[in-house]
This record gives sequence, structure tokens and C-alpha cells, in this order.
Amino acid sequence: MSALFEPLTLRGLTIPNRAWMAPMCQYSAAADGPDQGAPTDWHLAHQAARAVGGAGLILTEATAVTAEGRISPADLGLYNDRQQAAFTRITRFLREQGAVPGIQLAHAGRKASTDAPWRGGRPLGPGEGGWRPVAPSPVPFAQGHQVPAELDTAGIRRIVAGFAAAARRALAAGFQVVEIHGAHGYLINEFLSPHSNHRTDAYGGAYENRVRFPLEVVDAVRAVWPEDLPVLFRVSATDWLTENPEDDRDGWTADDTVRFAKELLAHGVDLLDTSTGGNAPGARIPTGPGYQVPFAARVRAETGLPVAAVGEITDARQAEKIIASGRADAVLLGRELLRTPYWPNLAARELGAEPRRAVQYLRAL
Repeated sequence: MSALFEPLTLRGLTIPNRAWMAPMCQYSAAADGPDQGAPTDWHLAHQAARAVGGAGLILTEATAVTAEGRISPADLGLYNDRQQAAFTRITRFLREQGAVPGIQLAHAGRKASTDAPWRGGRPLGPGEGGWRPVAPSPVPFAQGHQVPAELDTAGIRRIVAGFAAAARRALAAGFQVVEIHGAHGYLINEFLSPHSNHRTDAYGGAYENRVRFPLEVVDAVRAVWPEDLPVLFRVSATDWLTENPEDDRDGWTADDTVRFAKELLAHGVDLLDTSTGGNAPGARIPTGPGYQVPFAARVRAETGLPVAAVGEITDARQAEKIIASGRADAVLLGRELLRTPYWPNLAARELGAEPRRAVQYLRAL
């Protein structure tokens, strides 16, 4: 039996294999009008192909819990009834194909209100279809970005409530897994890291204060999410600042992540999706095959919290080794699944496991 194609049970949910689709923004939702933020035919086609291709868990891209939490005007949202209804067609199809539908709930914080990458990804002001972002501190992400409005306590509470409301909608829309996006320089990551959190109140300064808002979000989501279904959390395990002796900026570290993972476990998180970076422009990141796996492996070894590894995992035997060696419980594939939607089925055949067989495609298997 291939380790990569063994089922994984989290709480009362069994995911059929450990080759999962990472959440990847498509910038293809309606930007305005009554269908603002709702998934389109593109999202159905995108996710359906990966479900038929054998992925065990399909994680829908970063989906904003409030309108101003979208990364771009064309990002997904889950803060109204039309959005919720539009997701049901997708989740129904994924489940029919034997995949588990999951959704990543997010707030972009100071990285919100930008254009699509293929149009340059530049910040958009209110006169260009954008809006003023919010953040823990009035510190722009990078030169040329808007200065975000600093969240007050009431604003923080509204966003926490937004995560809970979106989780309720996700359940009603048919999702079986919810992931909280705490990585890549978006709002939760901004609170965690001293690089972006310069507050002096109960939500800033010491580590205990910087994790307050993220844990409030986790508690709010866990409170409305069924006890028998899992909650995942995506973290940037490091800002890649302290790892570089030439960079004197303070940031979130791998040690912080291990400490935080223990708290997430205590607050009901079932798996840590372990990525890195995104909060500090100009950080030097030594990429390469599986370059983020050691961060996941360390969390798993030191906390017992199940983890998923991500980042330049492209080869079936590479993925198999990561799981079989105990460095991760699952792998999340991004760009490789964009290139090869049927990667899990092809990997299953290479590793001697049974691919998922859509009856319409039996002649090709």
C-alpha cells in the first residue's frame, strides 16, 4: 500500500488519500454587482478537473469573510446568500467524484485591494474599484501600497464574527473542511508577526498578545463548525527574516510556529497547513524541491499536531517519501496540479495504488 494513498481520518471525516489540492486564487469572481465574490463556471471547471483527477481534498482558494477582506475585486467571498448558493453546485460535484470539498476562509488585511496578477497586481485605490485596506497597524505592505486603517477593537470583533458567519455559510454550502488562512502576509499573519504588528494594546507587543486575534478567530470558527468535522489552519512558519543574518528586521520564526501549533491544537485545530513567507517584501527565500517540508516535519515531531506539507512537491516518489517517512500527514499540490490536473491518478498508478476511476473515463485507465 502506498502511504500517499492511504486514507486520513480527521475527527469523523475520512479523506480518501493524502494528495490534496492547495488553495490557489483564480481572480475570476464577479468584481461587482449582485454576484460580487460568487464562484463562476471557471471555479467549477477548475475544481472539478482536480476532483476527477483524484485529489483527496480540494481546498477552495482564499475566500474573504468580508468585502474589504478580498485580495482583489475579483476574489471570492462568503458573506452573502448569493455567494453561498453559488458554492453548492461545486461542493455537490466534488463529493459525487469522491473528493472532499474544503474552503479556505481569509481576510487579506493590508494586502487587500490589488489588481489581478496578470494585470500587474498593483494596489487599487477607491477610485479604481478598490477600497482602503485594514490592518493591525497603519503600516503599508510595501512601497506604493496604501497605508491601511488601523483596526480598533470593535473592528477586530466584527472580523472575528465574519469568520464565524462565513464558516456557518460554508457548512450550509456543503463544505466538509474549513481552513483558516493565517499565512502569506494576510490579516491573521499580520497580527502574528512583529514585522507588521506594531500595536501597544492587548493585540500587539508580546507574543501572547499577537496570537490573541488568531486564536479568537479559531475559537469562533470551531464554535460553529460541527464537532465531527475538521478545522485546518494555514500558517507561514517563518517570515524568512531571522533566518537571514543580513536582515535585521524582526519577524515570525519557526520557534514561534511550534509554540503556536501547540496552542492551535489545544483550541481544536486538527491539522496545520505549513507554508512560509509572504509578509515581508524582499525577504530572501531559499526555494527548492520540498523546501518547506522541514518546517512541517518539525511541528509534527514537537507537537503531535498533524501537518500538511507544501512547496515544490512535484514528483510522486518525492511525495510518497514525505508521507512514508513521517514528515507530514498529507501533501498539498499547487502549481503541479495547475499543470497536471490528473497528477494524483498518475501518481497512484506509478506507486501501485488504485487511481480514482470516473466511469466516463474508464477506457483511458
